[in-house]
Amino acid sequence: MISMAGAAGLAARTAATPGAGHSTVTPPVTVLSFYGQPWWMILLKVVAIFAFLMLMTLFAIWAERRLIGRMQQRPGPNRAGPFGLLQSLMDGIKLPLKEDIVPRGVDKLLFWLAPAIALVPAFISFAIIPFGPEVSIFGVQTPLQLTDLPVAVLLVLAMSSIGVYGIVLAGWASASPYSLLGGLRSSAQVVSYEIAMGLSFVAVFLYAGSLSTSAIVQAQAHGNEFHVGGLTLHYPSWYAVLLFPSFFIYLITMVGETNRLPFDLPEGEGELVGGFHTEYSSLKFALFYLAEYINMTTVAALATTLFLGGWRAVWPITIWSGANTGWWPLLWFLAKVLILLFCFVWLRGTLPRIRYDQLMSFGWKVLIPVSLTWILMIATIRVWRQHGGSTPVYIVGGALLGALLLAWAGDVAAERRRQAAAQAAEPAAAEPEAGAAAPGFPVPPMDLPHYHGVGVPASPGGSAVDPEAVPRAGIKEVTGA
Repeated sequence: MISMAGAAGLAARTAATPGAGHSTVTPPVTVLSFYGQPWWMILLKVVAIFAFLMLMTLFAIWAERRLIGRMQQRPGPNRAGPFGLLQSLMDGIKLPLKEDIVPRGVDKLLFWLAPAIALVPAFISFAIIPFGPEVSIFGVQTPLQLTDLPVAVLLVLAMSSIGVYGIVLAGWASASPYSLLGGLRSSAQVVSYEIAMGLSFVAVFLYAGSLSTSAIVQAQAHGNEFHVGGLTLHYPSWYAVLLFPSFFIYLITMVGETNRLPFDLPEGEGELVGGFHTEYSSLKFALFYLAEYINMTTVAALATTLFLGGWRAVWPITIWSGANTGWWPLLWFLAKVLILLFCFVWLRGTLPRIRYDQLMSFGWKVLIPVSLTWILMIATIRVWRQHGGSTPVYIVGGALLGALLLAWAGDVAAERRRQAAAQAAEPAAAEPEAGAAAPGFPVPPMDLPHYHGVGVPASPGGSAVDPEAVPRAGIKEVTGA
């Protein structure tokens, strides 16, 4: 037996099937569309999503290496398979076959569980992403989506919050100070940027009136009509246009959520060796690597769903009546996801890694306040439209905006006063000697013996010499090159 909601969903799909009722128009996908699905259809979708994410990871790694090579005027992978397409597959086969090293003193249970905790939420998040409308698979009408929930977008935020535990536990269980620092950095970064990410969704929820991903895609179907030269056109309906500040903030936060350049502080090689996965090797390291690229695909697919119309085609393809029916929407969805993945690679090949204080300051002092201000503006506009532009709405909205601007100006002025006071409190530094570094500059002393080649023989096989007894010309300089 099925529930009343399941019966309603089956009735809606039956009415949409040609020959089964009076209507032949396929209804929009809703939460009810997922009731009454046969078990083998659910299993088929799970396998299809798993295969898609694995293949997308292999392709993304290959494409990133090729694109970065192109940007740096060098060849990328070009030996394994045509155009190097099999390079990622060969690397994936090689990693599990390498020696699996487990350092002494680690918490072995958490050391083994951490990669799985980081990987599994990345797969679960993709369950609510719509790939397309309802299609017929082996005679069964089903949406191109594993499942949907009334609060589907919150599932993605919950999974991203759980995924960070894998990174934190990896750093803590490794019993290494570098790994621990990488895990702590990641937890602070994800918490900071996840707040701004969640706030960027609020404007979408206000416009769409739902947290269901299929309903949000349906809300971006088309804008209001207008006529030009006898043609009926529509205003932009994608939330990337209507809610551009939210879209721009999400683009920044999705890079911070996936720990990609310029926000890859948790695995900064320069100061943390390798970050939270310093002590990992073989298959466990491959799982962390896989989780990063699956998370990239997930956040790109979520951006496509919430801001870029989902699986719907872009104009002028929409002039074709069959653009958003059948299997064609799957092609438009993949094209949008690949464009966003290219942006990840573009950023990596363009921007350097920022400092950690800059990362946190940008998240807490820029992204979150701007998001809050934008949400208040959107809420005011929605209320204004519902009440016909009444004067109290203008007064309240203007007062809120003015209060936020005054608070921001006060914070900037206070920060400048603190910096001026700190500079005034510092004692006047003496003039540095010629060739000496500025006071307080973090460089090693330049008069160490090995900087001047002391103890390095001038000829092969020679012994160490005293710098005072040998002329300067006889000492070989060590430049470190």
